[in-house]
Amino acid sequence: MKKFNIRKVLDGLTAASSSSSSSSSSSAAAAAARENDAVQETLQSEHFQLCKTVRHGFPYQPSSMAFDPVQKILAVGTQTGALRLFGRAGVECYCQHESGAAVIQLQFLINEGALVSALTDDSIHLWNLRQKIPAILHSLKFNRERITYCHLPFQSKWLYIGTERGNIHIVNVESFTLSGYVIMWNKAIELSTKSHPGPVVHISDNPMDEGKLLIGYECGVVVLWDLKSKKADYRYNYDEAIHSVAWHHEGKQFVCSHSDGTLTTWNIRAPAKPGQIITPHGKQPKDGKKPEPCKPILKVEYKTTRAGDPFMVLSGGLSYDTVGRRACLTVMHGKSTTVLEMDYPIVDFLTLCETPYPNDFQEPYAVVVLLEKDLVLIDLGQIGYPIFENPYPLTIHESPVTCCEYFADCPAELIPALYSVGSRQKRQSYSKKEWPVSGGNWGQGTQSYPEIIITGHADGSVKFWDASALMLQVLYKLKTAKVFERARGKEEKPSTDIVEEDPFAIQTLSWCPESRMLCVAGVSAHVIVYRFSKQEVTTEVVPLLEVRMQCEFSDVDSPDPGGDQTPTLPTPGASSSPQETEPPSQPSTGSISSDGPWDNIPCLQVRSSPLKQSPGYQVELVIQLVWVSGEPPQQITSLAINSSYGLVVFGNSNGLAVVDYLQKTLLLNMGTSDLYSPSDPYQRQPHSPRKARQPSGALCDSNDASNTLEDRCKSPTSAKMSRKISSSSGQKTDLDAKDNSFTRSRSSSVTSIEKESREAISSIHFCESFARKTDSLVSPCVLVGTTQGSVLMVAISLPPGGDQRLQQPVGISSCGTLVRLKGGILTMALLDSAATLLPPSYEPWYDPNASDEEKEKSRRRRPASPPSSQEGQDSQFAVLCSEKQAKVVAMPSQTRIYKHSITETSFVLRADVVQMAGANCIACFCANGHIMTLSLPSLRPLLDVNYLPLTDMRIARTFCFSNQGQALYLTSPTEIQRITYSQDTCDNLQEMLSELFTPVETPEAPNRGFFKGLFGGGAQSLDREDLFGETAAGKASRSLAQHIPGPGGMEGMKGAASGVVGELARARIALDERGQKLGELEERTAAMMSSADSFSKHAHDMMLKYKDKKWYQL
Repeated sequence: MKKFNIRKVLDGLTAASSSSSSSSSSSAAAAAARENDAVQETLQSEHFQLCKTVRHGFPYQPSSMAFDPVQKILAVGTQTGALRLFGRAGVECYCQHESGAAVIQLQFLINEGALVSALTDDSIHLWNLRQKIPAILHSLKFNRERITYCHLPFQSKWLYIGTERGNIHIVNVESFTLSGYVIMWNKAIELSTKSHPGPVVHISDNPMDEGKLLIGYECGVVVLWDLKSKKADYRYNYDEAIHSVAWHHEGKQFVCSHSDGTLTTWNIRAPAKPGQIITPHGKQPKDGKKPEPCKPILKVEYKTTRAGDPFMVLSGGLSYDTVGRRACLTVMHGKSTTVLEMDYPIVDFLTLCETPYPNDFQEPYAVVVLLEKDLVLIDLGQIGYPIFENPYPLTIHESPVTCCEYFADCPAELIPALYSVGSRQKRQSYSKKEWPVSGGNWGQGTQSYPEIIITGHADGSVKFWDASALMLQVLYKLKTAKVFERARGKEEKPSTDIVEEDPFAIQTLSWCPESRMLCVAGVSAHVIVYRFSKQEVTTEVVPLLEVRMQCEFSDVDSPDPGGDQTPTLPTPGASSSPQETEPPSQPSTGSISSDGPWDNIPCLQVRSSPLKQSPGYQVELVIQLVWVSGEPPQQITSLAINSSYGLVVFGNSNGLAVVDYLQKTLLLNMGTSDLYSPSDPYQRQPHSPRKARQPSGALCDSNDASNTLEDRCKSPTSAKMSRKISSSSGQKTDLDAKDNSFTRSRSSSVTSIEKESREAISSIHFCESFARKTDSLVSPCVLVGTTQGSVLMVAISLPPGGDQRLQQPVGISSCGTLVRLKGGILTMALLDSAATLLPPSYEPWYDPNASDEEKEKSRRRRPASPPSSQEGQDSQFAVLCSEKQAKVVAMPSQTRIYKHSITETSFVLRADVVQMAGANCIACFCANGHIMTLSLPSLRPLLDVNYLPLTDMRIARTFCFSNQGQALYLTSPTEIQRITYSQDTCDNLQEMLSELFTPVETPEAPNRGFFKGLFGGGAQSLDREDLFGETAAGKASRSLAQHIPGPGGMEGMKGAASGVVGELARARIALDERGQKLGELEERTAAMMSSADSFSKHAHDMMLKYKDKKWYQL
């Protein structure tokens, strides 16, 4: 443990400073130094290490799928070379092929804990699944031929690989070496055939005879190849291209699916013509002609049952006249044909069967369907084929994620409360059976603290997820769009030109876990405040507050103040603003005429009918920003809610607004520039702007805040519109050129005006601190950070609690600038003199619909009582972090005691003050991919890792840090990647991760039966080693493929520590298996010894019995 003394505290002073100011600053700094001498920092660089933990969500751009019917593990490959493995709920694994090539096929070594993947770069890889983080054991890269299809027979070590040239190569999966045995395309097809048969699209062995290999070529030719005699037994020709082939389990017939929507059934001994041709979705003409061609049947599976009709499952094959119809899966069972519509196109499907043996009755029980954006399991055992309830968190992308927040170490009762209200939202028509993919085991994690992830979505929904113990499960879904009217048609929708396609999209949110208060801001410049209740309630009228935030010039030096403004810029001669002459309060409906601008109209219309609100989050207040003189409201850039004060604060590029959600009133509506100078003549009085209690839905114009003052920002932000609105050509934005109540000294340069115009509110933090340098007692405050690096202090004066809080106004006053940093402010926090985090005060949760007695019991504000400051002594540290630097300021003296430049060449995208190992630090993510942590309060760099360069704005929008060394971001539109920067979590990661492979007995092979064994009707086995081994087949051409040994360990054995842990984990698994086998051996040995003892005893008794008897006495 080290003590860190103050650094150069006078480095901000310039040589031009007077001696008196220098001496006063020095004395203040010295006082701060004495105070800081007592702060002992415990966090060291060895507490930090960065590594990925788990990936959640639906595999992005899936391309292939495989299932191990014994281990009950599902594997999904993607177009970016990713592998996702799924077992029981909570058992998930992610790994990645280094090349990033698309996965075209996956094959399990059934019950062996291994998986073969084939990629579009013509490589095959063997993955070891017996370790928690799977690793590649071998790779084989083909040089001259392109891989199109792979087949690995059950309990075989020889992998068949079909190529684009039509050849088939054979690979030993144990050594990953090529056999010299090759099936050449020109030997397989008829010698008289003049054209190339095309790529191999199917390979499978006859279920009853391993020596017969069925090869399907794209052109429509199918060949039954005899492996021993190395020649074709039969050839089956059809004039339509083949997409897939499926065997009947008795090996006497097979089914092909074709590009014209037909299915052909062939008897293996009758190659002349198919035994049956059907078009499942074709319209049968009355004149007996062939049915009209349909779309290709991309895949067919043929599964038999012991007690009834076989199942035929297929994808595609719909009629061409079904334009716009969604993708379908067809299940044919007996005489019934069921068409199941899917929400997305089908990538692949597999029929899950009771047995892994292809030569037995298959007994199908489910179909797993991999869609482009979903995974569906269909129950074949119930009428109507219901789907199983999916236990994986695959609905993250149900609507695109627009924002994300991560809360680690939440109150323990939160997750059960959210789960109880969320469980009522589930649909009831699921299959009653358990989820069939049930393999693997959960990790033995030691982390016990609750974690919650909140995602905001483009459709206005907000989802709460339980993220504890490296798992993810949806708890509750809130639909914020219910508050608004749905447009009936485009002609009736005034907002079609106003906002994007997603008018309800969540832009930012603020959540207080202790009080369960939630506040969300949407792209249509709306803010909704929610309370949590366990009781259903019907709200007759949704409480509404409309706020008019605007910007205008007080005077104009140049007719073209900005370089990129629209042609309808205000000019110096414009008429006075119509708002000046309008009454202070207007009807909330607003108006628009053919020659006038949109004015006082919100982007969305709040519903007028009663709103039934289920248990969970219920609307407390809707706040909407309105159009001002033909310009849309600016989007909200920052938001904060405080349950203890009953306030919501939000800001945008126009300024800052403070709303009292208890009294449903607007307290402050102030331009950003006005916050700087509270001593100016236009300073607002610190009182509530209410003249009288406003009815719900009243428009809160800035004129209401004071009779003599205007709450308007004088910066020209309004000229810079994020969304251009078409208006009449003669229309000009109104400008009050006569109003000289505020004249700001401005530079003649255009850049200074542009710089001022872009100053928006970027960060808001509630705290109890010293609003002014002269204060000796803490009071409720709001720290406000701007995009230009200013940190401003706003003081709050609260009335007494109880009924007075609901009747008396809340006072708000701006106290000017606290400090200025380079770059926009990202995060702010407050520490006490011992560097302990001082969180904002909160009110414990109570049910707003409960009885008054219960409310009073729980409704006691948590006392936030940091120590008061004695004269000349600082008792708090304000921690401030911007896009470029971090500063620590002593309070109330407002002396900067520490400063650290985080980056010069890049900028910080996300910064959070987090708790870690019992202490606090700043965690930062930069646009150049670096993740950094800084100690508090001294701002020492503790971690700096070049982790992830910013590839798209999704990462910047969703990256967030949390306590206990946790962080996450959206790595693709459908997946959340969680990472840790904690050394302790990295050390324990192996224990926390789930296990994919569990020792399971392979089911017994089907009984051949007496007569089948006698007359040779059962399955014929084949010694493939004799055929494909080096002694019989010789060596393969070296130039054909290159063998690449895999790293074979934990992510390529990166990092000695993780490697050792991996070896220990594997050794433990091996010991478990060996121990199990030794245990079985010990039991057998004990049984044999017991049998031997019994035999010895019987022999001894017999010897005694006949010892003295003569032979004739026996």
